[in-house]
Amino acid sequence: MPKRNMPEKNTIVYFNGKFMDKEKVCISPDDRGFLFADGLYEVIRSYRGTLFRAKEHLNRMGYGATHLKLGTTDFSELEEIARALLIKNNLESEDATLYFQVTRGAAKRSHPFPQPAPAPTIYAVASKFDPDPADKKRQNGIHIITTADTRWARCDMKTTALTPNILANQEAVEQGAQEAIFIRDGVMLEGSHSNFMAVFDNVLVTAPLSNYILGGITRKFILELCQQENIRVEERPIFEKDIHLATEMMIVGTTTEVTGIVGMNDILFREGKPGPFARKLQAAYVHAIESLKS
Repeated sequence: MPKRNMPEKNTIVYFNGKFMDKEKVCISPDDRGFLFADGLYEVIRSYRGTLFRAKEHLNRMGYGATHLKLGTTDFSELEEIARALLIKNNLESEDATLYFQVTRGAAKRSHPFPQPAPAPTIYAVASKFDPDPADKKRQNGIHIITTADTRWARCDMKTTALTPNILANQEAVEQGAQEAIFIRDGVMLEGSHSNFMAVFDNVLVTAPLSNYILGGITRKFILELCQQENIRVEERPIFEKDIHLATEMMIVGTTTEVTGIVGMNDILFREGKPGPFARKLQAAYVHAIESLKS
């Protein structure tokens, strides 16, 4: 008899205190995350069962929750929920991502915070991450475009209000690029879903932390690696008018790790090859991750 295809196992997610099939999650149409993007999110990498800096991601969610004045600001319990999701979805030995989202909760639609405060909506899902496309980009480098920064002035909070980021990234895709770098008042700040760095006179430069960029967890990790690798670092503005003086550019992020930039606005950069600083940091990153797993 011919073998019958076995049905795929349903994805198990976490939703408001329970583990359940993803298809059974019901989010209220009155949820303020749905109505107002009144919420936060985080994405954590899991390297074959090893969570990468989960506490720092969840602390950043707490920082955002404090500034959004959410009823919940401590998300430390989500680390164990992340581990449980990996187990329940057979992802302990796979590369994966954990997505977390918290909103103010469901209430009658009104701009002021609802009183009494509703219970927050908390959702988490683990997904298999295919490292091959990201590895190819890291090996070959990527092309970027630059675009005016039309986002609000609290980019230090990782909110779900990502419309400007989506539009910028779509513009990049339509131009055959992989990332868009936001420019505000002549300063190159960060990408639509990554932090931005450049090398000037053998110094790695990146925008200083402010309300106009996200304090990236990978960004912080790369700066630590620079110290270990004796790479000089300066946190200062990168002006668009000076970018032609850069000998390298790169983006860093949770899924991009360290990826060199080989073209900007249809102009080839470094003859289309990632530079030595990017290569050195890529190797240091891989070594650090392997050390975590051992």
